[in-house]
Amino acid sequence: MKKEYIILIGGGGHCKSVIDVIEQQAKYEIAGIIDMPEKINQEVLGYKIIWKDSDIPELVKKYKNFHITLGQIKNPEPRIKLFNLLKQLNANLPIIISPLAYVSRHAIINEGTVIMHNVVVNANVIIGTNCIINSKALIEHDAVIGNHCHISTGAIVNGGVKIGNNVFYGSGAVSKEYISIPDNSFIKANSIVK
Repeated sequence: MKKEYIILIGGGGHCKSVIDVIEQQAKYEIAGIIDMPEKINQEVLGYKIIWKDSDIPELVKKYKNFHITLGQIKNPEPRIKLFNLLKQLNANLPIIISPLAYVSRHAIINEGTVIMHNVVVNANVIIGTNCIINSKALIEHDAVIGNHCHISTGAIVNGGVKIGNNVFYGSGAVSKEYISIPDNSFIKANSIVK
């Protein structure tokens, strides 16, 4: 079966991790990467940075699939802007799931989200659009994660937790069950969230 092409937007550290997931998933062929004009012709794990952000409207006419590989720590806005632009242009933002992750068949994952290696997503979880669920994160039963969130490496979101939109949830953070975390929250690494 011929793989569909996908274009990655953002050529930094998070891009490397997503490339590894895409290669393991073996569903898409990476056509190239979009980044800053000064980075054109550089390579990320053997894939060339070929285009800049202003090329996106033209690229959508030729390519169907895009994934935002820009990381998110301090500010979700760059990822949100890119997501909204791609949606306006009717681009396809596939869900990328590592074959090394466990995602319950009773979970709902929305477009543009990436589930990294060794993540566990349990039953009745809902994860919004354009999220990063990073390596070894655990999302427990009945948790709801809003749009444009980054659940960092090794983080634990316990059962029934509701996380708003645009939330950064740091590495190793652990939540109490059935709490709500408001939009735009920044949860520091190794926090206990009560």
